Formats: sequence, C-alpha cells, structure tokens
Amino acid sequence: MTIRKIAFLFPGQGSQSVGMGRSLAEQFPVAAATFAEADEALGFPLSRIFLDGPEDELRLTENTQPAILAVSVAVWRVLAERGITPALAAGHSLGEWSAHVAAGTLGFADALRAVKARGRAMQIAVPAGEGAMAAVLSLAADAVAEACAAAAQETGLPVSPANFNTPDQTVISGAKAAVERAAELVKERGARKIVMLAVSAPFHCALMQPAQEEVARVLGEIALSEPKIPVAANVSATLVTTAAAARQALIEQVTGTVRWAGCVQALVDGGAEMFVEAGPGKVLTGLLRQIDRGLKCVNVEDVASLEKAAFGEQ
Repeated sequence: MTIRKIAFLFPGQGSQSVGMGRSLAEQFPVAAATFAEADEALGFPLSRIFLDGPEDELRLTENTQPAILAVSVAVWRVLAERGITPALAAGHSLGEWSAHVAAGTLGFADALRAVKARGRAMQIAVPAGEGAMAAVLSLAADAVAEACAAAAQETGLPVSPANFNTPDQTVISGAKAAVERAAELVKERGARKIVMLAVSAPFHCALMQPAQEEVARVLGEIALSEPKIPVAANVSATLVTTAAAARQALIEQVTGTVRWAGCVQALVDGGAEMFVEAGPGKVLTGLLRQIDRGLKCVNVEDVASLEKAAFGEQ
C-alpha cells in the first residue's frame, strides 16, 4: 500500500454531539489517556460532559470548544499509532487550534485552556439576541460581500462574511438588524436560499473584537513552537510555517473571515493528495465535496469510521 501525502482537516464548533469519542476511548488507551489529560488540564471533568451530557452543558461555547479539541486530538493520536500522520493540516475556526496541536505549535494542555478562554470570551462579547449569522447559498462570494457592505452602510451596524466555505456557500455574521438586511439584499442579488443559523453568538465579525483581545492576551502567555508541518491559516488561506505567524493567525481569526475554500486550495498547492477529517462529524468532508469532487477525503471520528477508512492508493 502506498501512503499518499495526507492533509488532516480538523472540525470547528457545530460538529459536537454527546457521546463523541466514546468508542475510541473504550478501544484505544491513547484516546482514554487524552480525555484524562484534558480533564486534568482544565481542572474539571470535561470528558464527562462530551461522553455523557447533558447536551445543554456541551452546547455552552466554553465547553464545546475544548471538547471538540480533545476529541480531535484523540483521533489524531489514534491515527498516529497506526502510522497515519499529516504532511499538512488545516482547521475550520476552532479547528485551527487542533491543527496547531497536531503540528506541534501548541501543547495540548495549553491549547485546551486557551480555547476554553476563547469560547467564554466569544460567548460574552455580544449580549444574547443582538447578533446573528446566516448561510447564503448559490451566490458568489464577492456578491455576498457587496451585499454585506451595503447593509452595513444602510443600517450603520456591522455585518460581513464570516466563512467562505465553498465557492457558492458563504456565512455572514454581525448585528441582527444588519444581517437581516444583508439577507434581503443577497436574495435580490440572486441567492437561492438564506438560512438563519441557530448560534449563540455572531462569530468571525467585528463584534468579536473583545474576544480577539482576550485571545491575544491568552496567547501572549503561551510559548509556541515552530510548526513541524505547514498549517493553512483561516484568515489568509496561506500555509503558516512559523510560530509567530501561527500566533497572529489564531488571534486574527476571531474577528476575521474563515477562507475555507482558500485553505483547501493552499493544501492542494502544498501537495496534499488526500484529506482526512480528524474529529467529530463530517462537516468538512461535505464541504470538500462541494469545493472539488475530485478530492479524496475520509472522515475518522470513531472506531467504525476508522475501520472503514482507506488511506492508500485506490
């Protein structure tokens, strides 16, 4: 079997579910040890929340983010024991932190504590009900950006693209009234569908500035190492290869746009021949199919998907 040059993709918030990681912890000691390490680093039983619930506790952003990180790192470690390691990596929003743990840029315990602080800061940055996010389908990204700029000018409130997920799927974020006006404008410009998202805060927009400042403070207290593999940065869609660039990218992405389609292209340009979504859910596998159906991707989130995954030439 010939192993291809593999890029790992790490999921972000929204991929969580109660029970995630359970089968891995039951079958692989390295996964169980990862969850115990997470509990110790945070000083409370995080693993109980994502293994057993309740769901409303898992949905709290300050729990969701370290929980997804812990499960993603467990998957990465299980795969490493099988000799499956990434040559490059990327993560969607929160997932960029997981990617930097895999790259050796961040220690696992440091990353856990940082993303818990990140989640708490993002949750309190905007009072409940004042922000909103919406997915815009089947409209070019530049047209969505133009509609956001027009809505911001009309309302005097911030709204901007939060995620360029695929060539024709863009998520917008900002003040509720501005997002609603932008939704009307993208419909006028030909968007096939607009879906208001059930989110706890308007992520990746200017309203997250207080959270960005907190992330900068937290990262300023952590020692980062030079990445052992390149990591695609959400904000620039370029490959990061230094600790300084990684730090800046993680700070800027709190208010910046996640250029996910661009990140995938950067990995392809970097030589990626296949992709592994390492962590809970299949969101990134689905986005990859929409970006380029010719790209090979498998997801690994539990024992069943691990046994099903094929990493060699087909």
